[in-house]
Amino acid sequence: MALADLGLDLQRLPAPLPIWHGPVDRDSWAAAARAVAEQGGRLVSMWGSDREAAAGGIAACAAYAVPEGLVWLELAIDDPTQGFPDLAPVFPCAGRMQRAMADLSGLQAQGSHDQRPWLDHGLWAPGRAPLQHDADPQPAGAGTLPADYAFVRVEGDGVHEIAVGPVHAGIIEPGHFRFSVAGEKVLRLEEQLGYVHKGIERRFTELPPLDGHRLAGRVSGDSTVAYAWAYCMALESAWECVVPERAQWLRALMLERERVANHLGDLGALGNDAALAFGLAQFSRLREDWQRLSKDVFGHRLLMDMVVPGGVAVNLQMPQRDAQRRQCDDVEREVRRLRQVYDEHAGLQDRFLTTGRVTPALAARLGLTGLAGRASGQASDLRCAHDWQPYARLQARIAAQEAGDVAARVAVRFDEVLESLRLIRELCAGLPYGECGFELKAPQRQVRGAGWVEGWRGEILVALETAADGRIVRCHCHDPSWQNWPVLEHAVMGNIVPDFPLINKSFNLSYSGHDL
Repeated sequence: MALADLGLDLQRLPAPLPIWHGPVDRDSWAAAARAVAEQGGRLVSMWGSDREAAAGGIAACAAYAVPEGLVWLELAIDDPTQGFPDLAPVFPCAGRMQRAMADLSGLQAQGSHDQRPWLDHGLWAPGRAPLQHDADPQPAGAGTLPADYAFVRVEGDGVHEIAVGPVHAGIIEPGHFRFSVAGEKVLRLEEQLGYVHKGIERRFTELPPLDGHRLAGRVSGDSTVAYAWAYCMALESAWECVVPERAQWLRALMLERERVANHLGDLGALGNDAALAFGLAQFSRLREDWQRLSKDVFGHRLLMDMVVPGGVAVNLQMPQRDAQRRQCDDVEREVRRLRQVYDEHAGLQDRFLTTGRVTPALAARLGLTGLAGRASGQASDLRCAHDWQPYARLQARIAAQEAGDVAARVAVRFDEVLESLRLIRELCAGLPYGECGFELKAPQRQVRGAGWVEGWRGEILVALETAADGRIVRCHCHDPSWQNWPVLEHAVMGNIVPDFPLINKSFNLSYSGHDL
């Protein structure tokens, strides 16, 4: 594998996807990052883990995607004030992750040029960082105002700033966007997020492991299946549980239903943002019918709490399977018809084509991932890349484009809807017999596990550590929006201000999944 020449001591975790874990020293921490980059690998996530000294002490963690799978590396840190070597020069997307590590775990990246707080808006009480094991965080005083954020200024004749948010119209989550503009042309965009930080990662440590899937499923409500599956995969990996085959198929069925629901919603919203209200009406109707059947079959419109440790919460009967297959046929006919409308609508294509473009070269450098990455030539999809059942048996096909503009991101959504409909029909037709769950038992030792799932927005990672007494020591959840929010800033540059809502919607990134 890509790290073999470094002589690292890697241990394969018992997960359905190929995932390894291993310790590194300070020199190997930076060398491993360079080796991954040279081999075309990607940084998936970074986080800090502060256990009690008897359980391993403080560590900086990084997870990399390499051709062979996922590699979780851990750097033990004796003195927290020394921090860890900065990875942003190798992987630019590390910058904000490292700033979040400093806010949450008190670990600083040595030599980083950007050490501004990211999640802490100046409202957190002074003292130990909230994820340090002996922290006792206190809420900010009533009436406290957030600190001013040090936005990067653009100077020059005719340059002015437009501040948007953090409060937006409608039900959009809060986020601040600072545009530097000359006329209507965007010269620079800088974001400030963190407004919906909820303390989720600390809350995990207060829950029994068998209840953690419910919290994971609420990290980002539009990806509840993907997050719950990733959490359950991590727990099952740590506790060495083999999930029944029927449960794996039902999980995949729910994951594809989640993917279709979100793509239908986005395709309608993108049409509406380009002044085609007809598209919004038609796709909203299709999504509503889709979610109503999810409620009838699984008991929840968004499929929340349906993926549980060891399996799934509900079984599937033959009439319910037939209903889903019929719905797939009906939806496919309408989606193909609507795609023709979108492709042949001159006004829509005028707004979509060349707007918000991210070239494949820029996407590779900045680590653009998931759906947006596949629209910019980054053909990576966990359902296709590894021997992950049932996807390997069903021969899942990847949807990819090269243009990297709004039109390409729309095309990927259409292609993924059609492929998911095919997969759902195959999953319903070939659903194996057997049990839908397995009872998990905690081992009497300190263990770790990881879950890695291709959600509709991109790859979701959950890294989990449990103590010898069974309690959760650390649970880190990672959303692909971490990689993609900074790329959105580049996608907007050179476009006009009125195109920002369209470009933003074409990415449709998560605030909640980012602001844990």
